[in-house]
Amino acid sequence: MPRMTMIEAIRSAMDVAMGRDDNVVVFGEDVGYFGGVFRCTQGLQQKYGRSRCFDAPISELGIVGAAVGMAAYGLKPCIEIQFADYVYPAYDQIVSEAARLRYRSNGEFTCPIVIRMPTGGGIFGGQTHSQSPEALFTHVSGLKVVVPSNPLDAKGLLIASIEDPDPVIFLEPKRLYNGPFDGHHDRPVTAWSKHELGEVPEGHFTVPLGKADIRRPGSAVTVLAYGTMVYVAQAAAEETGIDAEVIDLRTLLPLDLETIVASVKKTRRCVVVHEATLTSGFGAELVSLVQENCFYHLEAPVARVTGWDTPYPHAQEWDYFPGPKRVGEALIETMEA
Repeated sequence: MPRMTMIEAIRSAMDVAMGRDDNVVVFGEDVGYFGGVFRCTQGLQQKYGRSRCFDAPISELGIVGAAVGMAAYGLKPCIEIQFADYVYPAYDQIVSEAARLRYRSNGEFTCPIVIRMPTGGGIFGGQTHSQSPEALFTHVSGLKVVVPSNPLDAKGLLIASIEDPDPVIFLEPKRLYNGPFDGHHDRPVTAWSKHELGEVPEGHFTVPLGKADIRRPGSAVTVLAYGTMVYVAQAAAEETGIDAEVIDLRTLLPLDLETIVASVKKTRRCVVVHEATLTSGFGAELVSLVQENCFYHLEAPVARVTGWDTPYPHAQEWDYFPGPKRVGEALIETMEA
């Protein structure tokens, strides 16, 4: 089986989808000839032509608005927002049009679009290239929100998202594009070519939306994470020696509540980890759901480890980034509570 980086897996997913369905189109800023700022679409224009993979003006509102119109007429746009930080001008189109089209038309129209966005920090991108805006989308009825953590899932989830009849926000942790990252920035990065999850089938396959994966089985405490934080949580568990069960949510909407509840009822403790800011982050929703569904099983308060309530700093990146030290401290405190 071939080995792929997450970039290559995402490209392969779009290639497979475009080859199977002529209605799938790919576009965005620098997506066509240049192949995207991270090269996720490299070679697609040459293979499928400029009517299937093309460059768009620097207008996120226009990119999403055009995609909504295309979807209403039967196409399946898979569009790229160059960085998740740039999506805000298009937020009204996503919330008021894409997410509502099925409902406002009583099912006469659907909006099968995928909005791909590199997300998160860890690359010294500063405050305008490092944001994690997933909570802004999980709040919106009518959207699905996906965050893969590895090449295998990235390809399967992206194909499933493209084939889904409703709009999907597909957030790609850019710190994971070339290899898993455990939060130790002073260590060499392990390439995906040396990781088991770098093995990705070449053809068509899907990973179902709404199904989490237990990345590290354990019995002492449940850790809920997604994206880059999956590897940080695994590192924290290994370094503290705590038998933590690490769950990779993969899809935030729809959420695999069944897997979460089963794990917390078993471990009786829970720590939630994400890179986005603390206040009103998606972790708050997870904490509430765990409390509502597992209250009589919990032996300690549910803890959160997140980014700080401040713009993502450039010079103090690793003070902001929720690393294994902070996650490990939360695990220890939860076990001692």
